[in-house]
Amino acid sequence: MEPSISTWVREAVDRVRVVDMHTHLFPPSFSSLWRSGADHVLTYHYLIAEAIRAGGRSPEWFYGLPLREQAAWVYEQIFARTSPLSEAAMGVVAIAQAFGVDLQQDGIEGLREALQHEPSEPYAERVFQLAGVDQVVMTNDPLDPAERAHWLAGDPVHPRFLAALRLDSFLGDWGALRTRLANAGVFVSQSADAPDLAEVRRFLEDWFGRMRPVYLAFSAPPEFTYPSEEAPGRVLDACILPACRANGLPLALMIGVRRQVNPRLREAGDASGRANLAAVERLAASNPDVRFFVTVLSRGDQHELVVLARKFANVIPFGCWWFVNTDTLTREISAMRLELLGPTFVLQHSDARVLEHLVYKWKNARALAVDVLVHKYTKLAEEGWRVTRDEIGGVAERLFRGNFLDAVRPV
Repeated sequence: MEPSISTWVREAVDRVRVVDMHTHLFPPSFSSLWRSGADHVLTYHYLIAEAIRAGGRSPEWFYGLPLREQAAWVYEQIFARTSPLSEAAMGVVAIAQAFGVDLQQDGIEGLREALQHEPSEPYAERVFQLAGVDQVVMTNDPLDPAERAHWLAGDPVHPRFLAALRLDSFLGDWGALRTRLANAGVFVSQSADAPDLAEVRRFLEDWFGRMRPVYLAFSAPPEFTYPSEEAPGRVLDACILPACRANGLPLALMIGVRRQVNPRLREAGDASGRANLAAVERLAASNPDVRFFVTVLSRGDQHELVVLARKFANVIPFGCWWFVNTDTLTREISAMRLELLGPTFVLQHSDARVLEHLVYKWKNARALAVDVLVHKYTKLAEEGWRVTRDEIGGVAERLFRGNFLDAVRPV
């Protein structure tokens, strides 16, 4: 049975077209926010931290270089002077291979020639095809001036790009939110009272109509609490959760990031911490009519999240985020989720910040799925279950797209 199972799993996983539920990508029409090409691939913040660690230069020196020179220096530290053994470095090798580039022979110039940095729908389509991806979900901040300008200008959004409205600014410092809202032409007082919260809700509803998000999302620090009488807690209870109910929108929580533990590294300076999952438990229990996508950044929180999801059907674990998106940990976490939840979670998301990241991140996710599913289905057959090609295909569809799509459809 095992040879058939292995073949069926590989066929099913290779065939499925992904819906990537969390990225930082933008369509070609949002030209100022578009990121692609070799120099952006090589200056991914994962690689920046690794190169500065290896290269003996200060972050200030590195960030003083133009982008092209930054990319060349990263390439020198990680690919020319040693073997590219980290997850992110291997990703560059995988991207190069997909575009027909032999990095050891062609080097950085070969990669620059093969990858396109200008916004282009045909190039985006090529990358989507290479990655086996149907659609990606963006991360959209209505308070970011550069992004807001594209939406207000009515720049068309290609149907492969879906919106998710990012709420970090709304659930952080109230004073900072007041400033950002004022810059967008919305004025609230210092008190965060009922009229202020009504104005925030009105602003969000206006942007729901403009963006048409498939879910709302925020990235929370380890100490995130619920309920809370502080301004962020009042915004969550008075604005965001009612908006989720009224519009049939799930809320995605990404918990555990400790921002700027080394601010000299800029975007590469964040770290992880243990999440307060009791807050998620209370959130799910208090709001049974809202669906919550949840991912956590610390390896130590993964088991607690899965057990919590067994108790609350409105909690849907998704993906392996950031520091746990490694070959070793994705297999451990995904196998544990299957063992405790069955195929009722979202296997992975790319968190891609550069278009070509889709290629290597989904190559890795498919390899992960094959390893885990072959093991589980072989064991199931040994227990006496008659495994079929169709049921394997159905589970692959659920893990790579179906569970997410079912959750974002209004109930």
